[in-house]
Amino acid sequence: MTLILSIMTITEALFVASVRNSLPTTLLSVIYLTFFTVKDEYLEQGIAIIANPEAGELFTLEREERKKVLQICIEEAAGRCPVIAGVVHVHTKGYIETAKDAQELGAGGLFIFPPIGAGDIVAIWDSDKYPEIFSNIIQEVSAAVPLPIVIHPVGRYSIPFGQGLPIGTTKAILDACPNIVGWKMTYNFDGYRKIARFLQRYSRPVNILAAVGHYMHENHADRMFDGTSSGAWNYALEPMMEHLKAWRKGDWKTATDLWEGGGLAELQQCIFEDIGRLHVRYKTAVWLRGLIKTPVMRPPMPKPRLAEIKEITQALVGAKLEIIPEAEIQETIKSLNLVL
Repeated sequence: MTLILSIMTITEALFVASVRNSLPTTLLSVIYLTFFTVKDEYLEQGIAIIANPEAGELFTLEREERKKVLQICIEEAAGRCPVIAGVVHVHTKGYIETAKDAQELGAGGLFIFPPIGAGDIVAIWDSDKYPEIFSNIIQEVSAAVPLPIVIHPVGRYSIPFGQGLPIGTTKAILDACPNIVGWKMTYNFDGYRKIARFLQRYSRPVNILAAVGHYMHENHADRMFDGTSSGAWNYALEPMMEHLKAWRKGDWKTATDLWEGGGLAELQQCIFEDIGRLHVRYKTAVWLRGLIKTPVMRPPMPKPRLAEIKEITQALVGAKLEIIPEAEIQETIKSLNLVL
């Protein structure tokens, strides 16, 4: 049965954010991780692809580059799984243009980010008081492109919620935008639980999509897990899939053994513990797995530090994941002139 992105089936969808290869000679996203190593049994679990997520450096891609990445994802998916497209811009017209491009190319849904640009609507945005700053964008996009929407709800940092939008904003956005079917859980641990409880009690189904890798075991145990929207699948597909399958069978002991005894908890902690370096560490881990040729993103995103490469290498090995040869690691380090 083909998995279709909709309110009815998205609950079982596992959204895998793709990481773009930064080499200037290519626009390829690391969809090859998904399409050349994912087995049919993984597809049966409900994998989908997010083309042009934050981990794919959406913010630095030109319009034609975004279109090319999405086109490649859709062609490679070949109907085997849904593909949804990242949408963000510095103005609303650009949001609509990006969404229309996605629809024309055949995307099954939209992955919409809050606005970027002026500090008034980014760093110092009071989202509870002025939720329309984001909800108006979503409404205008929806009017032009009526596809299902998953929200990437990053916002101004707060102690109760971390880097995710609070409950008041979440409710206002959901009330204003009925075709939102999924909510990426970008929150700290307590914030996750608060938002998840709200979503579970909301008047219509909105899927709770776990994002922070080192919370996922507890998210399962709390029954606050409908799927994921996370770049962690790019570097830890195999153990994460086994962990997921164990939870879906109700086998908490096997899931816990995989998590605590198989090195998965330590790996996720390594990648996610410094949230300000998250995408640097994503990229580094994917490079160390041999899935892209460089850990470097487009400036002004920083390069990884030598200490980070060492730490991530140890964590991947501890999770029994294959990595590139040491000689290749050292050759890349030397060519990039990395600091400690």
